[in-house]
Amino acid sequence: MTSSTPQFQRNALAPGLLAAIALFLSPLFVEGTVATVILFLVAIFALIVAWYAWQAKQWWWTIVFLAIAVLWNPVYPFGFSGVWWTVATIVAALAFISAAALVKNERQTP
Repeated sequence: MTSSTPQFQRNALAPGLLAAIALFLSPLFVEGTVATVILFLVAIFALIVAWYAWQAKQWWWTIVFLAIAVLWNPVYPFGFSGVWWTVATIVAALAFISAAALVKNERQTP
């Protein structure tokens, strides 16, 4: 059955929640291989969420997640540390959770 109301899909839900989990765990791993893996995960998921936000025509999320991808890039890491970096990881995790809940596209029927 088809309904007259538009159906929506949340493409950014899975990458947003996975990145938020990685960010909430990141203060436990300050240095080493796990910290580098977390940087890769966050940067890649930020680009994925930015792409889904762009597709959903919510460009303001694209700006936020491009900034997160730059700050958490593993190629040229900034080496931030301390309380401000811990607060930044929590804020970024909350941004991922918010985007996961709010970025949605109208479902395309094949």
